Amino acid sequence: MHPFTLPESIQARVAARCGTPHPFARLEAGRTALVVVDLQNGFMREDLAHAWCPMAEHVVPKVNQLAAALRAAGGAVYWIQNTFDARCETEWSVMQDMATPAARARRAAAMSEGTEGNALWPGLDVRPGDEVVRKYRYSAFIQGGSDLPARLRARGIDTVLITGTVTNVCCESSARDAMMLNFRTVMVSDGCAAVTDAEHAASLIAFYLQFGDVLTVDECIAGFTTTLARDAA
Repeated sequence: MHPFTLPESIQARVAARCGTPHPFARLEAGRTALVVVDLQNGFMREDLAHAWCPMAEHVVPKVNQLAAALRAAGGAVYWIQNTFDARCETEWSVMQDMATPAARARRAAAMSEGTEGNALWPGLDVRPGDEVVRKYRYSAFIQGGSDLPARLRARGIDTVLITGTVTNVCCESSARDAMMLNFRTVMVSDGCAAVTDAEHAASLIAFYLQFGDVLTVDECIAGFTTTLARDAA
């Protein structure tokens, strides 16, 4: 995506409500998880994708940078895999009804467990100690979506950094639900990708106005550093 900057007028509205334009600027790394949403071949390889996002490949270096920094600071990394299975036909039939038969077939072929499309993008720096979570809805936090909330709470995590694709669907859905499940939630502006800059910006602004914070990768890393420096003092 092209560089995104929060409009000053929008920051002012958030500051009036929160007392600061960035309520989660300081991050307790040991209580923080990086949640990487759907950076999979089925969204990123044109020959396999059922919903191709050309810009997603370009955020991978930033995602890897943030993952390395958070691990080093004592946090956790979760790689989310959007997955189609037979339950999607019945338990999420509304989504199926909103697609043509051809579109449904493409999604099943791209996202079924064990397919090449379902696999994580090979450029991701997945390390031992990271966790991989299968997701069966747009949101990783909604009931029926995944077991991610329980995993996070079992590790004492109360803050999540949302990255991945696409910004305005699975990333934003996950971020909104995370906040409403009482996680401090940040959407990482240069760690998310949408099909267009306009969709990316609209999603980040809508989330920021009411649900959580929007920070860059560098701002997140600075938040870890600030906390570590304070704890060492």
